[in-house]
Amino acid sequence: MEEMIRFGVSISPHLLEKFDGMIARQGYTNRSEAIRDLIRDRLVHTEWELGENETVGTITIVYDHEVRELSEKLTELQHQDLHSIVSTMHVHLSTHNCLEVSVVKGKASVIRRIAEKLISTRGVKHGKLTMTTIGEELV
Repeated sequence: MEEMIRFGVSISPHLLEKFDGMIARQGYTNRSEAIRDLIRDRLVHTEWELGENETVGTITIVYDHEVRELSEKLTELQHQDLHSIVSTMHVHLSTHNCLEVSVVKGKASVIRRIAEKLISTRGVKHGKLTMTTIGEELV
């Protein structure tokens, strides 16, 4: 295991109380792990903003499968980016609505472009890109 370094943080009592409440609700056993996760999350966010690192994520869309030619259009868009779309799961939510979750991998800028194309397609009711990292730089 890597050596840990201790450092001090100055924080107002009110902010610390709110932080302690939040980490207790999320199940953290100590402040250190919660702070490490916050730092990791910000580093991942910055990695995505830069757009050039190898990253991973998911694109989730909910759509009405009865919209004319929508399923074909979504499949066509996904085939245009076979190198970045690793896997797609399709779930029937109701008689009209479907959910698709695509796992994507590649440069953040490319993944963002793929998500924008899918989410903005006519008939897609809601979509979200969730970004994460391949984890090579995080300990």
